[in-house]
Amino acid sequence: MKLIGSYTSPFVRKISVMLLEKGIAFEFVNDPPYEPGSRVVELNPLAKVPVLVADDGGVFYDSRVIAEYLELLPAAPAFLPADRAAALSIRQVEALADGVTEAAATLYRESQRASDKQDENWILRQRAKLTHGLDALEKLAQEKTLLNTETLTLADIATGCALGYLNFRRIMPNWCVERPALIKLAERLFARESFARTSPP
Repeated sequence: MKLIGSYTSPFVRKISVMLLEKGIAFEFVNDPPYEPGSRVVELNPLAKVPVLVADDGGVFYDSRVIAEYLELLPAAPAFLPADRAAALSIRQVEALADGVTEAAATLYRESQRASDKQDENWILRQRAKLTHGLDALEKLAQEKTLLNTETLTLADIATGCALGYLNFRRIMPNWCVERPALIKLAERLFARESFARTSPP
């Protein structure tokens, strides 16, 4: 099995964490799609990572699709409940965390543009997404029913990768202010070997 991506992608990290937690052997191929010579587009027409090449040659892309594929494999632990309705609730929290990550990535890319080229309204819109998304995750982390429970789920993994990306790119460095449940969740997740091994350089 091959996982193709980049060391700095939080979505690649999400899949790496799942593979490590499940004990699935894989080869990591570092191929950032934005660098010259990248061959990612040969596997994913959208030229985005992660891309997973299964042992039977099957190709999967988009982290949510790959996560679903990994859950179909006979490898424990499961990160989604067997009950489909319960699993859907976890997937929605995953989508929320992924949305926070996407907004943070958009802000980072915008910050790399010349200051006179940056769109202030677009920046404000992404910051609002971050604020509302993190507030919603904090509430869920406090409730401890779909997030931050005793059992590690895909919702936790996606949230941990989102928070890790905020720290790595220094996007919204005050995200932890008045979000104590998310701080504790992050500390617990980052102490796991799977998260430590996938921390971006």
